[in-house]
Amino acid sequence: MPLYKTITPSEDTKVLIWKIEETYDEMRSGIELTDNCRERLSHMKSEIHQRGFLSVRQLLKAAGYKTSDLYYDGSGKPHLKDGNYISITHSFIFSGIIISSKTKIGIDIEKQRDKISVIAHKFINYEYNFLTDADVRRLTVVWCIKESLYKVFATEGMSFKQHTKVIPFEIEEMKGTGWIFYHGKIEKYKIEFLEFEGFTCAYAMGSDNLV
Repeated sequence: MPLYKTITPSEDTKVLIWKIEETYDEMRSGIELTDNCRERLSHMKSEIHQRGFLSVRQLLKAAGYKTSDLYYDGSGKPHLKDGNYISITHSFIFSGIIISSKTKIGIDIEKQRDKISVIAHKFINYEYNFLTDADVRRLTVVWCIKESLYKVFATEGMSFKQHTKVIPFEIEEMKGTGWIFYHGKIEKYKIEFLEFEGFTCAYAMGSDNLV
């Protein structure tokens, strides 16, 4: 299928989500791969990973980019050659990208699963003030938000539990605020999120960052 969702949080920021239903050959069609992409594909043993990888390249195409417009720095963070910010996510049958010309951004998609309750203590600290280990939906939102914040900051040694904070939110409002506190840096991010077909997607956008 074509794009599953297109969201425009602001005039300079766009979110594109793809539901991966095509075969490998269908997903491969219409996109020009770089030598590096072909090399990476050749080392992927799972076809769902291959199709997920290709779906991101289809999302790039839908956003007006070629595969060769995307590159990664030494820490694995993606960049676009035109200087626009980009973040990428893939989870099971969904993939997504967020692109902005003005602000740092991060995105994450996760499947809602009960087992998140088992690992909640590994990434939740301050957030225990407003949720519990049994709250799977909101735990998944918090995980997605923290993963998005991590992708924005992309700094080795950063801890979800110690260096990120999610301000209390209501699921129905589908928005919130996230903070990064890391080695003297304090950064505030606007958060938006949504749920679909048993998955959660959250994305973080720079907002009045403080140094």
